[in-house]
Amino acid sequence: MKILLSPAKTLDYKTELPIDNYTQPIFIKEALKLNKVLRNISKNELGKLMHISESLADLNYNRNQEFDKEFTTDNSRPAVYAFAGDVYTGLDAYTLKVNRIDDMQSMVRILSGLYGYLRPLDLLQPYRLEMGTKLPVENDRNLYAFWKDIVTPSLNKEIQQDEVVVNLASNEYFKVIDKKSLNGQLISPVFKDYKNGKLKVISFFAKKARGSMARFLIETQSSSLQDVLSFQKDDYRYSEKDTVNENEPVFIR
Repeated sequence: MKILLSPAKTLDYKTELPIDNYTQPIFIKEALKLNKVLRNISKNELGKLMHISESLADLNYNRNQEFDKEFTTDNSRPAVYAFAGDVYTGLDAYTLKVNRIDDMQSMVRILSGLYGYLRPLDLLQPYRLEMGTKLPVENDRNLYAFWKDIVTPSLNKEIQQDEVVVNLASNEYFKVIDKKSLNGQLISPVFKDYKNGKLKVISFFAKKARGSMARFLIETQSSSLQDVLSFQKDDYRYSEKDTVNENEPVFIR
């Protein structure tokens, strides 16, 4: 089984790491190419491009300038411990048992605007570059075009034809995947909550649930669609009645 996650904008480089293990990112050459483009963007233009405040533009301008071609434990941190958004609150990688960390490294792939995708223990230098950012790179008009012929073929080398691929990434990030050519059986769970008597996707809860499901699948060493459907955490449960497409199972609470 492979699990696809989105990255997080919020980063944590302070919490003590539970392990010393790390790996190098797969697409360092491509990340450096993108960083070269980002380095030439002024603070003001960066703010406009990313629709961020002056202080965030200042922070990320400096990150772009300080980005190093060498990834070390001094300037980087394993990705799964660097990302600190809602998905990663649900995943709570810090409390995974040591013997499950290898499973996490094997199963989880984190899609990224700068890095293409990352394994959980791949070193991550601080950055901000959402996949939907309209950043032209040479002949590619945006990041989707840049990563189009890189991400899916590389994932396919890791995915068996009959392997289950659980898409727990946001639409913004999953759009970088070429669904038609992706190996495996694609499953895209949907999480809905009752609000005012109606079932709705509530972003904050859905993000956390994606992380919780990723953890559940890692801890149970899941491999099948049936394993995915057995997910019952934080009061979510699979609802066959509310599921229209079996490849998009709906979990409700």
